Amino acid sequence: MIITIITSLLIGLTAGVFGGILGIGGGLIMIPLMVGVLKLTQHKAHGTSLVALVFTGIGGAITYASNGSVDFTGAALLAVTAVLTAPLGARYCYALTGKKLKIYFGAFLIFCSALLFLKPYLTDAIGTVPNYEKIIILLTTGAFTGFLSGMMGVGGGTIMIPVMVILAGFTQHVAQGTSLLVMVPTGAIGSFTHWKMGNVEKGALWGLIPGIILGTYLGGNIANIIPNDSLRLVFASMLIFVGVRYFRTASPE
Repeated sequence: MIITIITSLLIGLTAGVFGGILGIGGGLIMIPLMVGVLKLTQHKAHGTSLVALVFTGIGGAITYASNGSVDFTGAALLAVTAVLTAPLGARYCYALTGKKLKIYFGAFLIFCSALLFLKPYLTDAIGTVPNYEKIIILLTTGAFTGFLSGMMGVGGGTIMIPVMVILAGFTQHVAQGTSLLVMVPTGAIGSFTHWKMGNVEKGALWGLIPGIILGTYLGGNIANIIPNDSLRLVFASMLIFVGVRYFRTASPE
């Protein structure tokens, strides 16, 4: 039990630092580590990750808000639809076999890495949209992100942040802070559904939660120091590597 808590603490710390720096939940880090190191099933890794991400959102949003980098109106628009679709995503996750869930998660990682790689080019090519269209875009993005969050056990920042920056005209730091705030209600609703279905490894939470709170605080402060583009490229490269591994190692139940 002690070894599990210490290992979970390190996993949460690692995920929290990356999550705080990039404005994402850290599930993309936590899930592969929980499956590979803690030997959780794919389903339990997704559900456990989503519970921990609630605390990523709380810690990260407070850190970013203290620096004035949260758009509360944008967060409300994203969250209002995300909380409706997150339980649907969690139930869909439960209905999938472990093999299919691994394949879908691998594809999701590669898709997210592509968005991170292309974000500067997409920003220059598309430009921002009128204000009334931003409302529709944020509501639609929230619905899509909520479903993916519940299904994949992630915060959804890799989807929300590019949309907010590319289409809604948010600065990078405000988009990241807003994304973290949205993870709180979305993650809470989705993780509750996973909890009821038995997809949460409660013992791992004793280490994950304090680790992710500390890591998110550190990452949120580091975000204002290091070049974001360099970290974004390294992180995107890592996602491709892990995503390809998921495709290659997916095996039947």
